Amino acid sequence: MGAVTAGVITGGWLSYRYFAKPIVLTVAAGSVDGEALSLISAVAARLTASNAHVRLKVVDSNTSAKASELLAAHKADLAVVRGDTGGLADARSVLLLTHGVVLLMAPSTLSGDSLGDLRDTTIGVIGGAINRPVVDALKQVYPFDRAKVIFQDIAVADGATALSSGRVHALLAVVPLTEKYLAKVRQFFQQDRTRGSVPKLIEIESAGAVANIAQYYESYDIPKGTLRGAPPVPSDDLTSLRVSYFLVANKSVGNSAITDLTQSLVDVRRDLLSQYPILAQAAEPSTDADALIPIHPGAATYYNGNQQSFLDKYDDKLYYGSLLLGSLLSVIVAAWRFAGSGAAPRSMLEPLYEFGNEIKGAKSEAELEEIEKRIDDILKSELARNANGEGADSPDMAALGLTAHRLQYLMSHRRLSLHKSS
Repeated sequence: MGAVTAGVITGGWLSYRYFAKPIVLTVAAGSVDGEALSLISAVAARLTASNAHVRLKVVDSNTSAKASELLAAHKADLAVVRGDTGGLADARSVLLLTHGVVLLMAPSTLSGDSLGDLRDTTIGVIGGAINRPVVDALKQVYPFDRAKVIFQDIAVADGATALSSGRVHALLAVVPLTEKYLAKVRQFFQQDRTRGSVPKLIEIESAGAVANIAQYYESYDIPKGTLRGAPPVPSDDLTSLRVSYFLVANKSVGNSAITDLTQSLVDVRRDLLSQYPILAQAAEPSTDADALIPIHPGAATYYNGNQQSFLDKYDDKLYYGSLLLGSLLSVIVAAWRFAGSGAAPRSMLEPLYEFGNEIKGAKSEAELEEIEKRIDDILKSELARNANGEGADSPDMAALGLTAHRLQYLMSHRRLSLHKSS
């Protein structure tokens, strides 16, 4: 019986380790300014510190496009991507992180207040390759060749110099509308003060037409005073485009892991909000059938409030495991008795075994309470006899404990079934 007890304890410990062991998912993140990597690294650190069931291993992908490639190649389970990034066929959204807004900025001395008014203009594209999809989408609506409007890639660090030197007449950037990013945008115009101009925003008046052609963009009105408050820039709400940033998972990642991760991310978002104000824009991704990136079923389970408890997830495994344990215990106890004394007296365990069928057939909470009282009476009686030296030996007591645990589980399982059917 000592071997039986040790085996049960070992099995319980291994089961605990299996179910409690953290799941580690690899996430690829990268951006021109490094903010995506910084944010995800902070999230990963907080998940580890809070002992979350799902943890993140962060890989620096440098760009959204590379993150998408790693996801598609199954070299990453998750990725931070921009909606206009290619190669997202196997991606499923987990969290909408933020929106990037297209800002077309120019000195106030530039002629023309809308994109269609510009002539003989060179527009510097901040970030280069990452924003080429924006330029390509604009070219499908605006006749830039006829208007002699050209686009030139500009590194973030060279934006101010290119503008002040006249190498470009305007700048195009895609940024979230947070103070941190807007402060960086304003810096592009600091070297231009000697010319006595202030920045202005150029309207993308045909944003709706662009969004119809390239559906990863949507028309968006930049609020009055976004870039500067007094005098306000823009002076009124101004039409532009915006694109979404997502945390996505490969569709092959298990639903249960993504459900747990999504719940943890929502909790972490609250914890990191003061350090990363951009998380105020984080939200549930679209669940529509025609969403740009379909939602992961595991994330949908969380957002719909259908996540399962531990007992719900592993109910069948625990139930049948309990039945198997009970059967094995009965056989081993009988064999031990037979080998030890031949015709042994009736075991104290036999009355307890009989309660199993009664519990499974109970029709109400009252019946369960009555059965539970009878079990308690037997257990108290046996424990009292053992304390007085009249009861069972230690192997029998070990078997008694295991049987009591099994009956306790059957009670919990039956109560849950009754509550679900009521």
